[in-house]
Amino acid sequence: QTISSNFGKVASCKYNLEQLISAGLEGDVFKHDESRLSDEQKKMLDDLAEEGYKAYLSLKHHEKFVPYLEKVTPLSFFGDTNIGSRPVKRSGDEGLKFEDLRAIPFVGSWAMMKQNIPGFYGVGFALTAVANKYGIDKLKNFYQDSLFFRTLLGNSMMSLTKSYFKATAYLGTDAEFGEFWKKMFAEYELSIQKALEISGLSDLMGNNPNIRDSVRLRERIVLPLIAIQQFALMNIRNLNESNRMYEQRYRKLIIRCMFGIINAARNSA
Repeated sequence: QTISSNFGKVASCKYNLEQLISAGLEGDVFKHDESRLSDEQKKMLDDLAEEGYKAYLSLKHHEKFVPYLEKVTPLSFFGDTNIGSRPVKRSGDEGLKFEDLRAIPFVGSWAMMKQNIPGFYGVGFALTAVANKYGIDKLKNFYQDSLFFRTLLGNSMMSLTKSYFKATAYLGTDAEFGEFWKKMFAEYELSIQKALEISGLSDLMGNNPNIRDSVRLRERIVLPLIAIQQFALMNIRNLNESNRMYEQRYRKLIIRCMFGIINAARNSA
């Protein structure tokens, strides 16, 4: 899908090849000292990475992280499709362990939940910590001066744009996973706030309106599938002996919706 999207038509193929060749030439032949990061900027990047990783680890090590993936997301249904072409997890043992998860089902599950955790989680926490340490103005100047930092933050903005926590808002009152959902939602809101503050943009991806509008259009088109899949996921969790006969119907709904949702997302996170 990615190959056909980027190189399947003459116009898109020409554009993407031009980008690859010109980037290689500019980076290797036409070197500019002004494109290099200062020592302070390098330290800021290191701190951003460290703080973001710290925030992500706090989520990953949460006692509900793996149970949420297993019980709430479509992760366990990837094995019934040919998406990724391999099992959901490497180990054949009973029970799900984070270390056994494969990349495509892991990232794809977050994408279908419209939460996109791998694409942004920790960004808001990291930007807040670094702004407190160096000052918000230095972080804003860094964004304006560094194409690398702008691209890095831009990728997270795309993940945030593709997120839609309203689709899973019902989980905020869930007895088992309510607090875990609120933790993710809080970081989502903080990441949007800090990304806009530092970039100076009025809305996410405001500096790339063509791609932003393309993302928004595809997200609106796929929203009915999101709602249907969430309906099926919610009901399959609540099955009991009196309505067990509906399990296969819900499973089919979940799997059918997976293809359309992933296809619309293009890149998973």
